[in-house]
Amino acid sequence: MKRHIRFLAYNVRSLWNVGSFFRTCDAFNVEKIFLTGYTGYPPRKEITKTALGAEEFVAWESQKDPLPILQQLKDEGWHLLALEITPDAVALADVIVPDRVCLIVGHELAGVPPEILSLCDQVTKIPMLGKKESLNVAVAAGIALHELRRKHRRA
Repeated sequence: MKRHIRFLAYNVRSLWNVGSFFRTCDAFNVEKIFLTGYTGYPPRKEITKTALGAEEFVAWESQKDPLPILQQLKDEGWHLLALEITPDAVALADVIVPDRVCLIVGHELAGVPPEILSLCDQVTKIPMLGKKESLNVAVAAGIALHELRRKHRRA
């Protein structure tokens, strides 16, 4: 069975990060991107610069409020997986997800807010080994999407 992946970004400030989301989502065959909160959306030259045109063919939509989108996905049987550092977050290497998953990322500094986390089926984190203990949100999303695809190929 094929793994279906969707991606939701909430309140991501940097348009260059948004462009990276498009390019990365294309690379990992993400079905749709949801740009929510005040996350920017095409057409913007900053997005195009890093997306390298991927914003033209990766399906996306923009909505201010992510909660109705997430509730609809949940009602349709999608597994909501937040990428966030919380006390109960499961290491990305250990996360087990079904074949329909929506990866959720949040604000570059504030992360995924509690009202979104409360809807999620699971929270995952990328274990940090260095002193800074954080990654750029687009880099973190790329690592998580790669792991979701890699795990599926092994199963």
